Amino acid sequence: MKSIIILITIIIFNIMELKTEEIIKLNAPDKTRGLPVMTALSQRASVREFDTTSLNMQDLSDILWAANGINRPEESKKTAPSAINSQDIDVFAFLKDGVYLYNALNHTVERKASGDYRSLISANQEEFANAPAFFLIVSDNSKFKYGDDTQKLVWGGIDAGLVAQNICIFAPSVGLLSRPRASMEQDKIKELLKLKDSQKLMLNVIVSYKK
Repeated sequence: MKSIIILITIIIFNIMELKTEEIIKLNAPDKTRGLPVMTALSQRASVREFDTTSLNMQDLSDILWAANGINRPEESKKTAPSAINSQDIDVFAFLKDGVYLYNALNHTVERKASGDYRSLISANQEEFANAPAFFLIVSDNSKFKYGDDTQKLVWGGIDAGLVAQNICIFAPSVGLLSRPRASMEQDKIKELLKLKDSQKLMLNVIVSYKK
């Protein structure tokens, strides 16, 4: 009986692991949508009130591609530049049902944690806790080929800012709201996502529909 219980526990654990590591193919990005860049810039604003409706798959797909997707497949280069083309940035989406890591090369997301962890991103700003999507921008300084820790942190901060700006320009171009932020529960998020010491949490950006 004991061995049966152990076997059942192992099976359940494996099923949970498979669910946690679920990989989802995103919609192809719609590169024809949106306002002209200058119009989008004229409407860019960091708002404080957000609709709680979950983002649909097309909007999620387009946000991630705009943030840091592959725009030159023949060179595997991205919509956002990076220092020495290090491609040090990872983007995680914190949604109501889990946390997902964006894979730009395959245009997929991989579930890294099941459950609602948006409170870890909203941190002490509880008024944002019900926003539907937070996009966490992480720089992995091990991808820089040279430079000391201080220089790598500067490069990572610049690269993260470029990705955040891509999101913040895309959002108003399609009628979405956004807000870039630095606040978050860094230690808890690092533990949740099992990040390496070289992976630095730089920024997060809220995106939602208009209320």
